[in-house]
Amino acid sequence: MTKTNAGRFFEDYAVGDVITHAVPRTISGGERAMYHALYPARGALHSSDEFARACGLAASPLDDLIAFHTVFGKTVPDVSLNAVANLGYAEGRWLAPVWVGDTLTSQSEVIGVKQNSNGKSGVVWVRTTGTNQHGVAVLEYVRWVMVKRRAEGDAPDAVIPELKSVVDAADLVIPEGLDFSDYDFTQAGEPHRWADYAVGEVIDHVDGVTIEEAEHMLATRLWQNTAKVHFDATNRPDGKRLIYGGHVISLARALSFNGLANAQMIVALNGGAHANPCFAGDTVRAWTEVLDKAETSAAGVGAIRLRLVATKGAAGALRGDDGKYLPEVLLDLDYWALMPV
Repeated sequence: MTKTNAGRFFEDYAVGDVITHAVPRTISGGERAMYHALYPARGALHSSDEFARACGLAASPLDDLIAFHTVFGKTVPDVSLNAVANLGYAEGRWLAPVWVGDTLTSQSEVIGVKQNSNGKSGVVWVRTTGTNQHGVAVLEYVRWVMVKRRAEGDAPDAVIPELKSVVDAADLVIPEGLDFSDYDFTQAGEPHRWADYAVGEVIDHVDGVTIEEAEHMLATRLWQNTAKVHFDATNRPDGKRLIYGGHVISLARALSFNGLANAQMIVALNGGAHANPCFAGDTVRAWTEVLDKAETSAAGVGAIRLRLVATKGAAGALRGDDGKYLPEVLLDLDYWALMPV
């Protein structure tokens, strides 16, 4: 009797399926230290207990993307072990801070399926929720992934979910107690506040980082992401290991500190696309476009909607005349962050 898990294929999913993902994860300060070693992350709120307390929180919460990677990693053996590519995200919201010592679990519901015309793969949509040890949801998001078929066969009826293009500002969850009234801009590293940013403004974050094979492998293992395309060089015809898209997200977010040091917390993920594959040896740069701004009910706290682009090319360049992403663009991410007004 076979005891090993070959992973799910496209025909193994049906709309309405609920998958409880294995291996709960207790988060320690080690994850924070490793995260800050892998990426040039310098956000003050996620670096200093004292800074966080001055902002009304009990201590420094773990970086928002640590929560995302941990919850995401749980889903991989059941959702994307046999993925061809992770295609996009929508309706993501951070619902509660994650603290050192929290234990996270993940559950996903299949909300859409559509077989590709080649009959060899299909797209699966799932809504994933990450929950802590108290049963409190800390994160939810939708993602869709292209998954191989085990064998060619009849196509299931296509179900494509209707998803919001943007999380409404009124639906953003502000951490309880967060207060930027006495925010220390000197300690944070930049003087720029919410009022200083204009919709349509483009910020070149200047710095670049060349991705190494070793750091990508370490990061992907840290999040317990088992997708074959990230580890097994025989899994792709070109013999390359695909860089985990979340690694590019975290790298770009960290690079955005230069110009957006006060965009302290990610609270929503409106949409995202891994526009082109990323491989070891690529030098990644980042730029941001300000898309929108909104007031919040929290003291001194504003919400800012940002398009974060990771690229091997020039700042501001996104699509060609044909409307398609330029080949040097790696990531196009649309998110809401919190910033002192």
